[in-house]
Amino acid sequence: MTTSSPKILALDFDGVICDGLIEYFEVAWRTYCEIWSSTNDTPADDLALRFYRLRPVIETGWEMPVLIKALVDGITDEKILDEWVTIAPQLLLNDKLQAREIATKLDDQRDKWITTDLDGWLSLHRFYPAVVEKIKLTIDSGVKLYIVTTKEGRFVQQLLQQEGVNLPPAAIFGKEVKRPKYEILRELIQSAGEKPLSLWFVEDRLKTLQLVQQQADLEDVKLFLADWGYNTQAEREAAQNDPRIKLLSLSQFAKDFSAWL
Repeated sequence: MTTSSPKILALDFDGVICDGLIEYFEVAWRTYCEIWSSTNDTPADDLALRFYRLRPVIETGWEMPVLIKALVDGITDEKILDEWVTIAPQLLLNDKLQAREIATKLDDQRDKWITTDLDGWLSLHRFYPAVVEKIKLTIDSGVKLYIVTTKEGRFVQQLLQQEGVNLPPAAIFGKEVKRPKYEILRELIQSAGEKPLSLWFVEDRLKTLQLVQQQADLEDVKLFLADWGYNTQAEREAAQNDPRIKLLSLSQFAKDFSAWL
């Protein structure tokens, strides 16, 4: 194996492998209605599109119903893009809510949906073009592939199996591991035990890649920002100006690893 390909490839799931925007909105809307007792269970016509556009501000699942609350309350898209880190906790404070209880309600809504209509739930996820094929080729080539995501591992496994990708549970690090992604990358390197080790990490959140950059012992990890994922133009430009981060296009992703560099 050459240095122009990884020994270990770590991929984020949502925004890199799978586009779950339609499902996100639907489950977030149901959770919003449950928490804020919406009498009208039909969202406004433009609500979903605005939610899709603002998805890059969301770091973890509990924020999704809160984003809908912000939009329904009339907070502008621009203000949300610029000030989400202060808006979200303020909305929780206003209604004496905890992020943890919202996360639980969101998971319960999703679980109920999966239990009663698995096919319907699966059908709202779209895998990005050529990504599944690339994953299968990567696994066949002997590169060790891991999924490192804030989505629950069981959901990831279910969706991948639907596409004919059978990854062992040990290769999927989901929300349940409760550790930062840079810690998981560190563990992957340590458990591989060989030096030097070529680990490549593809993520659609610039902030996550920047946290990896801050770890002195992870300076050899190659970092890629997926430009097709949930990120903004400003974030893509920041990645382009960062010598450590490669901005990766979907067409590059589908090609041989040498085309990524």
